[in-house]
Amino acid sequence: MGTVSALNSLLDSGSSSIDLSQILEAAMGASTPGIDVNEAVSAAVTAAEAPEKNWETQQSTLESQASALQQLQTYAENLDSDMQSLNSLNGPLSASDVTSSNSSVVTGSAASGAATGQNVVVVNNLATTDTWSSTAVANSTTDLPSGESFTITTGSGSDTITVGSNGVNTLSDLANAINSADLGVTANVITDASGSRLSIESNSSGSAANFTVTSSDSTQFGITEAVGGDNASLTVNGISISSASNTVTGAVPGLTLNLLSASPGTQVTLSVSPDTSQASSAINQFVSDYNTLLSAVSSQFTYTSGSGQGALAEDPVVRNLQTSLLQAVDYNYTPASGTTTVSNLASLGITVQSDGTLSVNNTQLQNSLQNNFSNVQSFFQGSALNGFANSLDQQLTSFTSPADGAFTVDLQSINTDYSGLETDITNFQTNVIDPLQTQLQSEYSKAEIALQQLPAEIRNIDAELGMNNNGNS
Repeated sequence: MGTVSALNSLLDSGSSSIDLSQILEAAMGASTPGIDVNEAVSAAVTAAEAPEKNWETQQSTLESQASALQQLQTYAENLDSDMQSLNSLNGPLSASDVTSSNSSVVTGSAASGAATGQNVVVVNNLATTDTWSSTAVANSTTDLPSGESFTITTGSGSDTITVGSNGVNTLSDLANAINSADLGVTANVITDASGSRLSIESNSSGSAANFTVTSSDSTQFGITEAVGGDNASLTVNGISISSASNTVTGAVPGLTLNLLSASPGTQVTLSVSPDTSQASSAINQFVSDYNTLLSAVSSQFTYTSGSGQGALAEDPVVRNLQTSLLQAVDYNYTPASGTTTVSNLASLGITVQSDGTLSVNNTQLQNSLQNNFSNVQSFFQGSALNGFANSLDQQLTSFTSPADGAFTVDLQSINTDYSGLETDITNFQTNVIDPLQTQLQSEYSKAEIALQQLPAEIRNIDAELGMNNNGNS
């Protein structure tokens, strides 16, 4: 029964005594008068906070846009890094591979940009280190003849060590004392079937690192030179080379020779060629990162049932990026003079698929790298680092530049809008909601107190009306 109907029913009942508590119940829909102050205030405040909810929804949208934009920026930076690497004089397109016709004699490695071609090497002898050794004693802890002194002289200085002083009594003590002197030599105790001997070896090879050991009494515990240090002797392309080390640099610009064994009269050919493996890996990485970025961009404009388009579907920056990426792969290279077998991505075996992503025919790519490497390099780097890699790099930089790139400007705008909404929410809460909540809390509390007093007053009125009605009966 509705409130109005309940009241009419009471008034039309013809009862000689009307209970005001019934009227209150009919009017308020409750048998016990009172107000849930907290619930009433909460409901009123929630209704008043509607503008805040709208602003918070806008903030949520901005957060989604910022997150999506930052992800695209990361993908774009990865692709841009690929382009800068392919356009670098020290990058994968400048890497060289060195093969040896006799890797047991000499191998090599080449720095970026090393001249390609063949180099003939003959290793006459390896560089050796100067080594001295002592006569044998029983073991490393056997006491040595006391009083004998040893003076070691190297290019770094000299030091004298006396057996029986400063805790030097055994071979192990003597080796530790020599190593502590830091003379550019290393001492070790070598033990075999004949006993233990002291070995002292120069830390560097070559004749310049030779040293001497003199003893005050060589008859007691002699130390003699076992092997003298010598320079490596070799010829490179017919030119005689002497090297203190078995790692030879400078004989051929950008080429390092690793001498492994002597083989006088044996000509070993070291062939320097472009490292096609590094180049292929770098080019495939570019294709992979391009596809990742383009797919992420395109997904923003793809409609999905239940969620619609991406958060950046209306962002012109993302639309411009998509256009730039699709146009970039149409690049054609024309050399300043002559002809080229690699004028575009398709001639490398890289084709555009129906969705705009790229596909690599690695067989065709390897063929281009093996047979026309210089043309591949020219396509990416141009005549002066101004080829395809530079072209795409410049386009991507216009988006990724931390100073004024489109991503940077877009994110700054999003952050400004977000901060503005945060200020609006704070101000609205401070100037509208908080005062309203205080006011409602006070007013509803007063009403609640009044309602709590009402039953007693009703009982008094009921009693008086009951008495009057009894008097008239």
